[in-house]
Amino acid sequence: MKRMTRVGLITSGGDCQGLNAAIRGVGKALFERVPNVEIYGMYDGYRGLIECDYKYMQPKDFSGILTQGGTILGTSRQRYIPGKDIVDEDGNSLLPDMMSTYNRLNLDCLVIMGGNGTQKSAKLIADYGMNVVTLPKTIDNDIFGTDTTFGFQSAVNIATNVIDYLHTTASSHGRVFVVELMGRDAGWLTLAAGISSGADVILIPEIPYDIEKVAELIRKRKKSGHGFSIIACAEGAVSKYDKVLSEEEARKKKENSPYPTVSYAIASEIERITGQDTRVTVPGHYQRGGPPCPYDRLLATQFGTAAADLIVNKQYGRMVAIQDGKITSIPLDEAASKTKFLPVDHPIIQVARDIGICMGD
Repeated sequence: MKRMTRVGLITSGGDCQGLNAAIRGVGKALFERVPNVEIYGMYDGYRGLIECDYKYMQPKDFSGILTQGGTILGTSRQRYIPGKDIVDEDGNSLLPDMMSTYNRLNLDCLVIMGGNGTQKSAKLIADYGMNVVTLPKTIDNDIFGTDTTFGFQSAVNIATNVIDYLHTTASSHGRVFVVELMGRDAGWLTLAAGISSGADVILIPEIPYDIEKVAELIRKRKKSGHGFSIIACAEGAVSKYDKVLSEEEARKKKENSPYPTVSYAIASEIERITGQDTRVTVPGHYQRGGPPCPYDRLLATQFGTAAADLIVNKQYGRMVAIQDGKITSIPLDEAASKTKFLPVDHPIIQVARDIGICMGD
């Protein structure tokens, strides 16, 4: 009788569309390819691994979840000290507890699905001695080494839909709408949704904005007969004046700001400069909720089956990725090494400029 293969599944960090599709891809592929396999789903991300709280998963558990949003395993966030440790509230390392569960269940590998922070913490887990394979999920699309992540396209669809619906009310009332989209560090989501929805201004973290340039575009539109304007603004957008502030200066300014987010500050400035009625819409977590779009269902399934293939071939310490349309994998060291920011000379940014979209600069 062949030796039993035991695999733990973890969904970590923020949820997004496609996690269940990826879980399904891993599980179904393992049951198809490995004669003797046991799969354990860790509850609530790393918490389940830390506390040995898990579900023994049978083939039926992987059915009926392809179109379901969120994650059937639950998720959570753990405090992470970059490059050093995963710790509790008192600063105590949680890695020994994770290893204890890993050894207790006699696991051969952990499949960890998550965003940038998860890739980095997974690297620590791998360095501690556990076999790890990771999958890249985030609506921000900012994980290094993969052209796209599952969850991204679903979020683009939702954000685009939000702005599509705002066009009619903005036009009816002759208003400016600032739509704040997710993306604290990278502008991939805002750029894609902004172009796809016909936004007039797109503000992303990588290109500091000049509020006067934005106001100039709005005045120009109104003068030419377009009484409304739509601004797609990433939550991490920053003005050219704030960009030069030190980290401490930026923190103090944020603490003393009368505005809850950057979009409200932008809306106030636009209204003051142009005199035009300006409103803010923040779809927030709506962007990462609901069922995954067909593209993400397919991509997550491809990633899941690729993870199973890595396990079968004992190729641990790698992240599944897509590059130039082909499913591949890269060393986890590489994936966790940096954030994939949107290059300011990216061809899609030039597309935006070519059709007259103001990028704020």
